[in-house]
Amino acid sequence: MRDDAGSTSRSDLVVAGLQRAIFEHKIAPGTKLSEDEVGDIFGVSRTIVRSALQSLAHSQLVTIEKNRGAFIASPSPREAHEVFEARGLIEPRVATMAAKRMTDQSLEILRIHTEDEHAAMHAGDKGKALALSGGFHLKIADIAGHDVFTSFIHSLISRSSLIIALYWRRADTTCESHSHHALMRAFENRDAAAAEEIMRSHIVDLHSGLNLSGPNTPPLSLADALRQD
Repeated sequence: MRDDAGSTSRSDLVVAGLQRAIFEHKIAPGTKLSEDEVGDIFGVSRTIVRSALQSLAHSQLVTIEKNRGAFIASPSPREAHEVFEARGLIEPRVATMAAKRMTDQSLEILRIHTEDEHAAMHAGDKGKALALSGGFHLKIADIAGHDVFTSFIHSLISRSSLIIALYWRRADTTCESHSHHALMRAFENRDAAAAEEIMRSHIVDLHSGLNLSGPNTPPLSLADALRQD
């Protein structure tokens, strides 16, 4: 079913809204997603909400439990380790590939993105800055031009956002600006070896920023989390 505004389905709009709330840390892992409440917030039917939740479950952002309903996924400490170990294996290789394929146009896209990230950090909007940080890694994957790796990284970045929401122990955002600036310099120089090493160190640093002794995010109101500014 398509809405009157264009080709994007109403289910896709619900998916996008929930993803944005997750990636900007406005909604906590473990939050129950009542079909009625989500439907009221977005002004759509329960059927549309159900389709959106199934899509989010497929990408492992939501878990659906029989007779209990849907919840924002809550990754375990073990999963947190495994996700960042996987990122540490894949993303340095992807950074190498991106450096070799880098064009002036691609560099400009990354520059604009890092400027937006920097502006969000300075404005104190940590949720937006974190979402943009993850987006920077996704753009690098897109530039690398390896469809399978890109698909893996999209999944890993999504799951990383939930992990960070639960276990991040630092006051700063996940991707410190100096790491992204260093990657930019490597890309500008088309230095594949430097890009690989910087990315490897960066992922290790992110992994070390997790406190896996227990979750640290309080429950949030779903309506507040999804409220549009």
